[in-house]
Amino acid sequence: MSAAIDFVDVFDGVPDIALLSARDLDNYLQRSFLPWTRRHGELVIASADMSGANLAWIGAHYRERARIIPVGKVQLTALIEYVFTEHLAHRAVYALADAEPEFSAITTITRKQIAVFSSLAIAAAVLAFARPLYASIGIAVLLTMSYLANILFRTALVWVGARETHEHAPPPHIPDAQLPRYTVLVPLYREANVLPSLVGALRALDYPQHRLDIKIIVESDDTETIAAAETLNPGPPFEIVCVPPHEPRTKPAACNYALNFARGEFVVIFDAEDRPERDQLRKAVAAFRAAPPDVGCLQARLNFYNAKENWLTVLFALDYSLWFDFLLPGLDLLRVPMPLGGTSNHFRTSVLRAIHGWDAFNVTEDADLGIRLARLGYRAMTLDSTTFEEATNRIGNWVKQRSRWLKGYMQTWLVHMRDPAALFRHAGFRGAIAFQLFIGGAVASALINPLLWCVFIASHIWGVALLGPAYGYVLERASLLSLITGNTLFTYLAMLGPYRRGWLELTPYGLTAPFYWLLISVAAYRALWQLVTRPFHWEKTQHGTSNFPAAS
Repeated sequence: MSAAIDFVDVFDGVPDIALLSARDLDNYLQRSFLPWTRRHGELVIASADMSGANLAWIGAHYRERARIIPVGKVQLTALIEYVFTEHLAHRAVYALADAEPEFSAITTITRKQIAVFSSLAIAAAVLAFARPLYASIGIAVLLTMSYLANILFRTALVWVGARETHEHAPPPHIPDAQLPRYTVLVPLYREANVLPSLVGALRALDYPQHRLDIKIIVESDDTETIAAAETLNPGPPFEIVCVPPHEPRTKPAACNYALNFARGEFVVIFDAEDRPERDQLRKAVAAFRAAPPDVGCLQARLNFYNAKENWLTVLFALDYSLWFDFLLPGLDLLRVPMPLGGTSNHFRTSVLRAIHGWDAFNVTEDADLGIRLARLGYRAMTLDSTTFEEATNRIGNWVKQRSRWLKGYMQTWLVHMRDPAALFRHAGFRGAIAFQLFIGGAVASALINPLLWCVFIASHIWGVALLGPAYGYVLERASLLSLITGNTLFTYLAMLGPYRRGWLELTPYGLTAPFYWLLISVAAYRALWQLVTRPFHWEKTQHGTSNFPAAS
């Protein structure tokens, strides 16, 4: 039967749980309605969207006599959240693991992978016992090839990425009336101190405020940040989303929860300390409009407003300049899987939902999501707009942050190498090789680098004869060649990093890049230990420690 639509001004009471279905939850959220009760032979529905198109959809969906009652958007959303809290919390953590467990890091390492790695270890041990010299040479050659392959691939990526012109034509102007609603997700945890500047930065975006849908995401037990947000009371388009208790306590899980309530055609994630360029959302809309439909994500460039604060922030800025101004554009031009940065990823909301959002069990969820997009038939491209962040200015804090990133890279490699044949089939030969060199290579080179230094120090400084005079000479020279070549290229790339931003005064700091690489190695071994002992532990990076003012 066709729906008979009636209107009243106000409605009191609670919904009849028997009329609600978890299968319709996405419809409730996106269509802003909720079945309420049956009264006098008709279905009573509360709706915050009384547009003709929405009312027609609801009538067609239920195909029975219905009475639709207008209610406030905030009231309805709060009610849906209250009724479905457990379901929403479960989905935020387990949506990917339930739907596509082969893509989830909920299992750190599979039994098949354990069997393969164990077999290789046993074979290496047997060879080392039977032919120790050959085994040592073989391992040294393997490590050397892995080490050099990563740095040479990155050098090639810089050469490819440098071909991307930095003088892009300005995007076409889109009238305000034609701009779509844009959701901005901002996850916070114990960051009450940054809220005023964060709200100011988001209000400064060159985008119509009435077309923004900004979600300030807080954990339900973070009473200090919640209180600060409520005291600040920024009003529309800001909305505070309190994430119920969940494990593991990770940023992707919190973002997944808020994604349920996103109303925008596009969605972007910003961190609390981020200062995006004012026109970034407009640029993203124009880029999406011009891109083919298989482009599911645009990655903006990242860098730091406190880059010149101390040696660590300078090297961090050189690292980011190389990564976002050369390496990711190189991957983009080669059309191979691109690991995303942790912020300023712009998505088509429909695509992000279709692939079940972020993996709550991967502590570098952004890198994993970029690979998963490619495997599921979507592309990620770079966006010529920069978001400025606060660089970690303390070594201890930096090591914790980099350990989490590298642990996530290890998780990502293990997840996508569960079925190597499927990886090659989904990503293509070039994409699968790029994945090995860029993701696996980043971890391998960080772990191998200190081993090469140890061989160099033992043989050339302490004069220790390794493997005897015959084989030791080969091992020592191979290690020395790798060490010199790798660190020289790493230094060269670090010095090249600031070129595109005109930060030439930072170039000499690139000469100290080998010491920065050793710090990365410290973080890599710490990450390896945590992968075994605490795979899902999310170490919070402390922000707000810089004395440099945020970029406006």
